Amino acid sequence: MSIRSKVVLGLSVVLTLGTVAGVHAKQTLDRERLREGVLHDLERQKRKQDNLRVLQEQMELTKQLESEHDKSL
Repeated sequence: MSIRSKVVLGLSVVLTLGTVAGVHAKQTLDRERLREGVLHDLERQKRKQDNLRVLQEQMELTKQLESEHDKSL
């Protein structure tokens, strides 16, 4: 085999391995991002439920306060 063909073969192997490694790294990163997205969504849903609970409690307290205020008048 000539030196030129060995160089071309070597470059082809290096580029192929680089491409495979790059694709693998990108897939791993994408999987991590998807997992983080799910965890972020779960946390957002929990905060929303907490906010709705606090809002409901505030509405009940407001009704009680208005009721007490009306009774005192």
